[in-house]
Amino acid sequence: MGSFSIWHWLIVLVVVVLIFGTKKLGNIGSDLGKAVKGFKDGVKGEEEKSAATDKATIDVDAKEKKS
Repeated sequence: MGSFSIWHWLIVLVVVVLIFGTKKLGNIGSDLGKAVKGFKDGVKGEEEKSAATDKATIDVDAKEKKS
């Protein structure tokens, strides 16, 4: 059997374009790109948020209270 040749992939691509149309495929690609960008921005925002929290943390030494 083996893997698909370039001709198999071209036929699959033509069938997909015929079924969905180029406009719908373009919209799907655009939506996917926006989702990935939103995910990256969200991850970056969380990293910046945690970095800002780390800067506001104060290190202190606890001492035992003597009575």
